[in-house]
Amino acid sequence: MSGEPIQLIVVDDHAMFREGLARSLDREPDLRIVGQFATAAEALPSLDAHRSALVLLDVDLGTGRALDFVTAARRRGFAGRILIVTAGASDQEAVQLIQAGVAGILHKHHSTEALCAAIRQVASGEVSLEKKYLAPLFRSIDRSHPPAGPRLTDRDRTVLRLILQGLTNREMAARLEVSEGAVKASLRQVFDKLSVRTRAQLVKVALEQYRDQL
Repeated sequence: MSGEPIQLIVVDDHAMFREGLARSLDREPDLRIVGQFATAAEALPSLDAHRSALVLLDVDLGTGRALDFVTAARRRGFAGRILIVTAGASDQEAVQLIQAGVAGILHKHHSTEALCAAIRQVASGEVSLEKKYLAPLFRSIDRSHPPAGPRLTDRDRTVLRLILQGLTNREMAARLEVSEGAVKASLRQVFDKLSVRTRAQLVKVALEQYRDQL
């Protein structure tokens, strides 16, 4: 792949997993490990030097939880993307993490190849979410709350449904039988209409304001 490698910070309190994962990912030509840490306290200061890095974050950090790290990272002004890599998270915690702005959740039982794909997907501005968390996400939204945002077109709603299914731009183009460029144009329209900049923000707004239309 062309361009600068994707910078990665691994935060996981299990040394064997963390170190093995770092070695595996460092073999990928487009990925570069710039830090690996066991605790949030160790990892947070490194964000100042790597503000565009993508963080691979475990849910249970022994002395803390992923949500605490995400909250503290945003307070420090960290604008990079965060991908949760975990053995499992409760529905409630997964919803809280998504609402806090993480760009994805992937279970550790997946292959390294699947993780690399999720990293690239998240780094490109997309969302990578285990499908098991879609139902609790939907349940977390107050269905009686009326949409307060702009009116959506049929194409807007179709695009949002496909995003919630975790499809990439290429997969969406194949599903809709249009060019990838047409998908990007539709996405730009939805992004502008809902005043968001990332897919994670788009998912949050869609679920909060347009759940009944999807």
